[in-house]
Amino acid sequence: MTTSDNSAQFDELIHAPIRLRICASLAPVEWVEFAQLKQNLGVADSVLSKHLKQLGDAGYVHIERFTKLGRSHVRVSLTTAGRRAYVGHVAALREITAGE
Repeated sequence: MTTSDNSAQFDELIHAPIRLRICASLAPVEWVEFAQLKQNLGVADSVLSKHLKQLGDAGYVHIERFTKLGRSHVRVSLTTAGRRAYVGHVAALREITAGE
């Protein structure tokens, strides 16, 4: 494998199915509100919160709490490190499935 920033690197943290789907959902956008992410993934609040905490602890996601029209909201985005890890993980999966 290469040593560049975008090198293929299997990431056990991202590989868990829900966390992989979270990263895949966040990768093409700047951010997603918690409620929308929960609905898209079809999981309970507690399940999503648990996985976001693990990704957040690793520095892969940024969780922002804010108030809009008097209601509390949470939005989530991939950090630069999270995006790099996700891209590297997908590249590693491609290498594995290509038989390299």
